[in-house]
Amino acid sequence: MNTVDRYFEDYEIGETRTSVGRTITETDIVLHAGQTGDFFPHHMDAEWTATQPFGQRIAHGTLIMSVAVGMTAGDINPQAMSYGYDRVRFIRPVFIGDTITVTAEITEKTDHTKRPDTLGYVHEKVSVVNQTGDTVLVLTHLYLSNKRALSATS
Repeated sequence: MNTVDRYFEDYEIGETRTSVGRTITETDIVLHAGQTGDFFPHHMDAEWTATQPFGQRIAHGTLIMSVAVGMTAGDINPQAMSYGYDRVRFIRPVFIGDTITVTAEITEKTDHTKRPDTLGYVHEKVSVVNQTGDTVLVLTHLYLSNKRALSATS
C-alpha cells in the first residue's frame, strides 16, 4: 500500500473504483462465526440448510460487509478516516464458492456541521455483486476528511 494525501476537495462526485473478485470460502464463514459467536444454522448446518428455501449455507451478511469494505481499501490516506456506515442492506445471499466484486462510487460531499472550514464528509456508495452480476449488498461508507488549510493571506 502507498500513502497518499487526499483531501476533501480532491474527491469528485461520480468517481468510481472497482475491485478484483474474491471467492467466499467455507473457511471464511467458519472463521467469521468463531470471531463473532454467530453460529446460526443458516451459516453452519449443511444438513438443515438443505431443507430450507436457499438449499445451502449462506455467508453472514456481516462477513460480506467486512470483506467488501476490505476489498475497497487501497492506499493509506492520513487525511481521511472511516466515520461509519449507513443504509446497509443485505439484498441477496452469498453462498460458499460465490465470487464477489465491489464497486465504490463517491455520491455526496457535505461539510462538517461544527468545523466546516476544516472538515467534511465524503459519502461513498459501496455495491457488491456476485459472479452472475446480482447485487448482494449495498451500503454507504462515510469518510471524515480534512480540508486543505486556508491560505494565510485570506
